[in-house]
Amino acid sequence: MPLLRSRQGCCVLVLLAAGLWSSVARAEQDPAGEGAEPREETSGLRPRLEFGLEAKANFRHSEENRFPVSFQFPANELPPGQTQVFEETVSAGSHFELSDVTLLVDAIWGDGLAAHGKVDFIDLYDRNPVSTDKKVDIDEAWIRFGVEPEPAALPSRGGVYLKVGKFPKFERQDDRHLESYGLVSTAFNRFEDAGAEMGINLGRHLYVKLSATQGNPVFIRDPNALAGDNGTPERQTQRPNTAFQSGVVILYDAEIEDVDVDGELEKGAGIGYRVADAAGRNALDVMAWGYQRKLAQTVKLEGTFYGGDIDILNGPELVPPRPIPLPIKGDDKQEVGANVWLYLGGLTLFGQYVDQDLAGLPRTGIEAEVSWQFDLPLIWAVGDRQLFTSIAPAVRYSKLDNDFRNIAPTSAPSLAWDWEKIDAGFRLGVFSGVDLTVEYADNRFILGNGSKRNNNELLATLRWKV
Repeated sequence: MPLLRSRQGCCVLVLLAAGLWSSVARAEQDPAGEGAEPREETSGLRPRLEFGLEAKANFRHSEENRFPVSFQFPANELPPGQTQVFEETVSAGSHFELSDVTLLVDAIWGDGLAAHGKVDFIDLYDRNPVSTDKKVDIDEAWIRFGVEPEPAALPSRGGVYLKVGKFPKFERQDDRHLESYGLVSTAFNRFEDAGAEMGINLGRHLYVKLSATQGNPVFIRDPNALAGDNGTPERQTQRPNTAFQSGVVILYDAEIEDVDVDGELEKGAGIGYRVADAAGRNALDVMAWGYQRKLAQTVKLEGTFYGGDIDILNGPELVPPRPIPLPIKGDDKQEVGANVWLYLGGLTLFGQYVDQDLAGLPRTGIEAEVSWQFDLPLIWAVGDRQLFTSIAPAVRYSKLDNDFRNIAPTSAPSLAWDWEKIDAGFRLGVFSGVDLTVEYADNRFILGNGSKRNNNELLATLRWKV
């Protein structure tokens, strides 16, 4: 019932806001209450609908790795024939996969009212937090009142926008040039949140962003393409062709499962400054931001009997007395960070720094991606379409420093390791609407004994979109 009431409340707020916006729009068009006929007035409020479809097919080769776990699971919790548990590559070897089919819907009413929906089918690489999660997922569903400029884009004037629904965090990099994610984007802002966001343009250059959202639950995930299986019945029984391995995991903000705003909301704020030339090809945007919320004692997640937030930090609740492997203190979760977007013609640079305190567990992350897109000359054509239209080499560096160590036997020793990842590749425009991205992840980490290991991955993605 509380969840139902929260959903009904969100619907009422959206409908009320839409009604108020429509009234304001009519008043601006006809301030005297006269003029346009009713038929013309309603046609001006009719939305322009735009649809998009995107599909991704992949070749993936993942190195095989396994690392022993010091935590002693009960015999009935171990896979058949095993006496010890390992953190190991989710799905090692070479695989051809259809990872995603995405439907996009946009509705636009004039210059100041828009709605957006994004639905993923299959969703192999974004199943959250385990492989048995939903295969159909509503990634985004929001309505926005007012104009929201893209990063490093100058608005024509100052103003305010309000966005309500499920949407990406405002500090996230949404123009990635590789299909993979870095360590920082995986850990802190890969998945969408639900709530409300307000942006205030103080003129054309200075801006402020404020948000109040549900907050993404904390869980564990392998930073390569696939999320592993942790706390799933399939993982314990090792049923043929159903279970992935655990993965070599980090703490990350998982996707929200359902809309639930009954608890304490996560509060966020950012302030930024942007400049750009008249054509918009050369631009710079810098932003400082922060978030704060209270962690829940547990959050139920799809497909796993492990709980999120404090529950996952406390370790498996299997053997009394329950060991607390991580030195957690309290239930505060807060992070501060800074972003930079730089565009110089075909060159793009994105950088992000994050400093987080997760229930007394301090960690910092840095990530930077640079790419340069070149248009290719017309050499070959198929029909009336150019073959090989552009190429964009890209390199991303990311690092995650965990300033804490395990204090008891743990089921996931990698949570306390320091990580470093270099993703390098290129995106080749094959035809208009078809591109191929080939990349290699050099994913390295420092074990508790000081030795260095790798868990690398090759990924090729053929994307088709209309």
